[in-house]
Amino acid sequence: MKSLLRILLRNLSLALALILVVGLSACGKQESGPTPQAATSGEGAHKKPRFAFVTNNVSAFWTIAKKGTDKAAKELEVEVEFRPPATGAIAEQQSIIEDLLNTGIDGITVSPIDPANQTGFLDKVAEKVPLLCHDSDAPRSKRIAYVGTNNYQAGREAGKLLKEALPQGGKIMLFVGTLDAQNAQDRKKGIEDEIQGTAIQVIDTRTDQVDTVKARSNAEDAMLTYPDLACLVGLWSYNGPQLAAAVKGAGKTGSISIVCFDEDAETLQGVVDGVIYATVVQRPFEMGYQSIKLLAEIAKGNKAAIPESGTIDTGVVQVRKDNVQEFWEDLKKLTR
Repeated sequence: MKSLLRILLRNLSLALALILVVGLSACGKQESGPTPQAATSGEGAHKKPRFAFVTNNVSAFWTIAKKGTDKAAKELEVEVEFRPPATGAIAEQQSIIEDLLNTGIDGITVSPIDPANQTGFLDKVAEKVPLLCHDSDAPRSKRIAYVGTNNYQAGREAGKLLKEALPQGGKIMLFVGTLDAQNAQDRKKGIEDEIQGTAIQVIDTRTDQVDTVKARSNAEDAMLTYPDLACLVGLWSYNGPQLAAAVKGAGKTGSISIVCFDEDAETLQGVVDGVIYATVVQRPFEMGYQSIKLLAEIAKGNKAAIPESGTIDTGVVQVRKDNVQEFWEDLKKLTR
């Protein structure tokens, strides 16, 4: 009897040992890799490329550009951080970019506020992530490409409109946020070259540091100082509405012309109402869309997508009273 008991106890011990080994083996397999759920979530999940579109101010012009970045994000399955500096100050813009770099970003496109003085900063950014410029270029920096308007040619288009509005010539004044920006310099030069040899005379250029209140007061002061001014010229998007408000407020609608840039709703309404003679509109939607599209291609390693010229020209359109309604309807469809 004792012999039989010893045999049973030995067999039971072997069975328990076998169960223990199998159990430990199963635990080891479970811990060696993620569960199916873990493999499809958290750090193991597919991460969308993340890009940033940094503007130079908060004007309505950029609302249209954002529609372009939104379309690109949806079509290309990427994420886009749209970051406008509220004050339009260089320090704020650079702080935004530094924050993006610190939080992780796969590429940045920026409209530099002061390209000449930001070149060193932009070069450091370009060493860390692919860098593009849009709207205002920094051609001496290490940016990969520029996406936007040929601003010199846009200035010449504005000059052509001035010759239409003032066939007999006259005194004009230019208004802009700052002349530090490359687009402002290029537009001003384009206008000056286009009106050379005519009777149109540029009296001065007034800057407002991206302050819309000052933009209007600059125009009001100019009309008081130079009662014989024939035309006010706004180089940045918010200048058009402020010039129109100043002219209407002074009761000089029809006696002083306005030529400006971009498709702000108030600017287009000013063209409809006859307060603004015409505006040179860019394609901010395309700036947003094409910038993100190029960054996405670069992220995939497709260097062939980078234009040999280093520029993707999004073009301009002259909008007068005879085509403003058609243009506006097309714009509304595009930005819905």
